[in-house]
Amino acid sequence: MSDYRTFTELMIDRAGRTPERTALLMLPDSDERGRPATVSYGALDTQARRLAGRLIADGATGQPVLLLHESRSRFAVSFLACLYAGAVAVPVPPHGGRTHHEERVAGIVRQTSPRTVLTCASLAPDVSRLLARHGHGSVPCLAADAVAGTGTERLPEPDPDAVAYLQFSSGSTGSPNGVVVTHRNLLANQEALARLLGAGPDARIGGWLPFHHDMGLVGQLLHPLWLGGTAVTLSPEAFVRRPARWLEAIGKYGIEASGAPDFAYDLCTRRVTDEELAGLDLSGWRVAISGGEPVCARTRRAFTERFAAAGLRPEAMHAAYGLAEATLLVSGGPSADGERTVDAEALEQGRVREARPGRPAHTLVSCGGVDTAAGPVLIVDPESRSVLPDGQVGEIWVGGPGVASAYWRDRSASAERFGAVTADGTGGMLRTGDLGTVADGRLYVTGRLKDVIMVAGRNLYPQDVERTVQRVSSLFGTGSAFSVPGERERVVVVQELRTGRQYSLDLEELVSDVRRCLSEEFEVAVAGVLLVRPGTVRRTSSGKVERVAMRRLFLNGGLRPLHQYLADDLVGAAGPGRP
Repeated sequence: MSDYRTFTELMIDRAGRTPERTALLMLPDSDERGRPATVSYGALDTQARRLAGRLIADGATGQPVLLLHESRSRFAVSFLACLYAGAVAVPVPPHGGRTHHEERVAGIVRQTSPRTVLTCASLAPDVSRLLARHGHGSVPCLAADAVAGTGTERLPEPDPDAVAYLQFSSGSTGSPNGVVVTHRNLLANQEALARLLGAGPDARIGGWLPFHHDMGLVGQLLHPLWLGGTAVTLSPEAFVRRPARWLEAIGKYGIEASGAPDFAYDLCTRRVTDEELAGLDLSGWRVAISGGEPVCARTRRAFTERFAAAGLRPEAMHAAYGLAEATLLVSGGPSADGERTVDAEALEQGRVREARPGRPAHTLVSCGGVDTAAGPVLIVDPESRSVLPDGQVGEIWVGGPGVASAYWRDRSASAERFGAVTADGTGGMLRTGDLGTVADGRLYVTGRLKDVIMVAGRNLYPQDVERTVQRVSSLFGTGSAFSVPGERERVVVVQELRTGRQYSLDLEELVSDVRRCLSEEFEVAVAGVLLVRPGTVRRTSSGKVERVAMRRLFLNGGLRPLHQYLADDLVGAAGPGRP
C-alpha cells in the first residue's frame, strides 16, 4: 500500500488491475425495495473520470467543490472525481429540512467559497434555493448524475501534499471548522486503520454512517477501497427507522468490520426485538468499533450480552478514539482489555485511582495502547503545557503523519490547535480539546475540555450527568447537561421525553426525580431541568451531543420545554422562549 503517493494513484491502479471486482454494495433503504445495487471498480473509475473532465473544464482544479448528495453511490463518484480533477472535495450533509442543518451548510459555503456544488438531479432545485436564500446564488449547482461525456484521460499530476478534501468537524452550526486533509494524511491514516482492523484485500467493511462524517467517509467508504475490498453501505435513515437492519446486513452480506458511536449500540440493545434477534448471525463480525464519543462500559456489556445469542464474540468489541483533525483514527483496541473502575471523586480532581469499596466509582474504557497509536500521544496540562505523568488527567495531544496541519482559511483557529509545543519543547502536536489519561500504556478518554462542568471546585463530566438522568425513567431519550456562567457555575439539564402521551404524565414529579437523583449521585443542586420533545437536543452526524449549541439555545430562549424547573438565580438567565 505504501507504494502509492496519492489516493488517486491507488484508485486508478485498482480499476486497472481488478475492474470487475465490486467496489460498492449499496443496500436498499427498506426491506421492500428489492436487491442491493453494486458498482465495480471499473465502473466507479469510468464515472469518476467523466465527472472529473467536467470539473477540469469548469476550472475546479485546486478549488473547493461541495458534495451534497443523498445517493451514496453518487457521493462516492463525486468524491473520487474531485480527487481525479485535483479539486478540493468538501462533503456536507444533505439538507434535512431543519434550520440548523441549513445554517451549517450555509456556514460551510461562506467559509469555502466553492467553485461549484455537486448534487443529485432530484436535490438540485432545493440546493439552488438554499444557496440563494443565504446570498450565494451565484455558486453553480451541478447535477452530477446528469453530466454527459466520455471523461478525460488527462488528469492533473498527483501531489502527496495536495489537499484531498476538507473535513468539517463537529461544532456549532454557524462556525464549523474545515480540516485540511492531504493525500499524505489520508494514506497514513489508512495504514493505521489497517493495523487496527486487520482486514485483507477481499474484505467487506461498512455500515450506516453518513459519508460527510469522518468515520463514515474514511472508515466505511475509503478504507475498503484502499484495501481493494468492498464498501457495504446502508443509509443512516434506514438504521434509525429499524436498527436491526444494520445487524442483519452484517450477517447477510459478510461484513467483517463495522462501527458506530456508543449511542448506536445502546439503540440496538433497546430496540432490536427478540424476533429480530432470533434471525441474526453476528459470528462473522470480527471487529465492532465503538467510537465518535466517549465509550460507555455499560453499553458495551449490555450489547455483548444481548447479542451473544446471535454469535457475537466479546473480543470483537473494540473501542477507538479519533477526530477529524487527525484524519480519523488516533488509537483503538479491544474494549474489554483495558476496562478500569476508578474512584469518581479522584477523577473529578484530575487523578486516576482505583475505586475503593463503598465509594462512588466510574468505569473507564481503554481506547487502545499508546504504543500502537497512529502517532505519539501525550497527556498535557492545558495551562502550563507540561507533559503529565501516567495516571493524571489532562488534554490529549497527538502527532503523526495522519494529523492535519491547519483549518481552511482560519489562521487563528489553526494556531490554537495545530503545531502546539509542550513546555519541554516537543513540537508539531495537535491539541485535541479532549481530556484523558494514560495508565498502564493505554489511553482513556474522559471527556471534552470545554464541556467539563466546574461546580463547587469539582470537575463533572456532562456525559456522566446525562447517563445518570437517563436512568431515572425509561421514557427518557437523549439529554444534554451543561453549565451556565454567573457568579457561580450552575448545572442545567435538557432531557428529551420519549412519549406521545406526555400530558398524562406527572411531569413535575419526573423533574423532581431528576433533581433528587443528581443530588444523591453527585451532591450537586441542579439549577435547571427542562423536559423537551424528541429531536430537540442537537447532535452531530456521529451522534455527539452538541452541548455548546444547547447552552446557546437555552440562553437565547430557543427551547420550548414541555415542563421545566428553574432555580431563582437562573430565571433571568434564559431568553423569552419559556412557556
